[in-house]
Amino acid sequence: MKVCVVGTGYVGLTTGVSLAFLGHEVTCVDLDQHKVDMLRAGKCPIYEPGMEELLAEAAPNLSFTTSYDEGVPGADVVFVAVQTPSAEDGSPDLRYLRSAAESVARSLNHGFTVVVNKSTVPIGSGNWVDAILRESFAQREDRPAGVEFSVASNPEFLREGNAIADTLYPDRIVIGSDSPRSLEVLNRLYQPIINQTFTAPTFQPRPEDATAVPLVSTDLASAELIKYAANAFLALKISYVNEIGQLAAKVGADITEVARGMGLDQRIGSRFLQPGVGWGGSCFGKDTKALIATAAEYNHEMPIVKAARDVNQRQRAIAVERLQDELRILKGRKIGLLGLAFKPNTDDLRDSPALDIANLLLARGARVRLHDPIAGERFRHEQPELAPHLSESLDGVFDDCDAVVLVTEWAQYLELDWSKFVGLMRNPLVLDGRHALDGDRMRRLGYKYLAVAG
Repeated sequence: MKVCVVGTGYVGLTTGVSLAFLGHEVTCVDLDQHKVDMLRAGKCPIYEPGMEELLAEAAPNLSFTTSYDEGVPGADVVFVAVQTPSAEDGSPDLRYLRSAAESVARSLNHGFTVVVNKSTVPIGSGNWVDAILRESFAQREDRPAGVEFSVASNPEFLREGNAIADTLYPDRIVIGSDSPRSLEVLNRLYQPIINQTFTAPTFQPRPEDATAVPLVSTDLASAELIKYAANAFLALKISYVNEIGQLAAKVGADITEVARGMGLDQRIGSRFLQPGVGWGGSCFGKDTKALIATAAEYNHEMPIVKAARDVNQRQRAIAVERLQDELRILKGRKIGLLGLAFKPNTDDLRDSPALDIANLLLARGARVRLHDPIAGERFRHEQPELAPHLSESLDGVFDDCDAVVLVTEWAQYLELDWSKFVGLMRNPLVLDGRHALDGDRMRRLGYKYLAVAG
């Protein structure tokens, strides 16, 4: 099938490259000429394991352009995967979505096209986009005959750092439309994934337990709500275990054992029960905020979702409070933070706990040294006020340091030869913000080991 993907951010690029790898003819449209030039050269503008390898394998079926007129005409499916950042009131800012929909309408030229909202959008956006498409198309003086289109929703459930596997071997595929014809087109598009009939890439083999992928085919509003409901529930799980973790610390319980005991209950499951400094990234914060804002439009409150957000934000302050409890005075203390990306295997800094922790420490007069094995270059560009605190080497973080905080559980930190650094520190204190280190081993090496919870 012929596919156009509008937007080459995290979601759009993963979608376009994966569909091209499966054999579809894909054109990705992005207005950023620099990004398009990078992609044409086979370079990935984001850090995502395996993406450049997949770009190379998909290249025969893949092209990049800044022109809608090169991507939209003749496409069976047009995915709109532009950013929808949060506005001040928490609702998504839909200006980029509107602009994309208007541009798509100006480039439709013949046949039937399914226009798919791939961006995370509030409930009802499908109807809104449909109205924009029809209004913009009707205003064209060169309006061609025989053009038909319909809007669908196809939310993504990608984990940064694991996007290729999540695309090729997903838990489920959700498509929503009020047009049976659109649902049928998307069903055909995803058949290789649904039936797992494609040849897996060598660098991302098919899991041994992989089976046919469930397809949830529903209406527009339900598909849109599924995305928000799923992300809010995952955010809730993390915040819940962190709240239990604070109680565990007060009663003398081991939160890692508590979480393990909970996770073995098949009704609960162990995933997203990792205590620590909380979640970050582009999805959970934005989507929970948007869900609360959407509910408010209907005079409905979401107290559980709000509580998940409040608990998550508090975890960042708790990390600083744990340091102050141990060091007594933070003014003048040198504190090292290991990890800046919001999670391992990405360079995404959006809503990263490390940024809040660094700013809280600086506000209390501490000196901070920051390190990340991948996100340093992006950090310099996006966080110019904090960039002077960045250290190129781990020695620069540990040297004469009063405490080191593990904020992002990069494999490089977990596998670190910690014995080499204990002697560099003025005060060998380690605060494990992810409950990822072996506390007993750290103590044997000479560190005072603390965890955020317990």
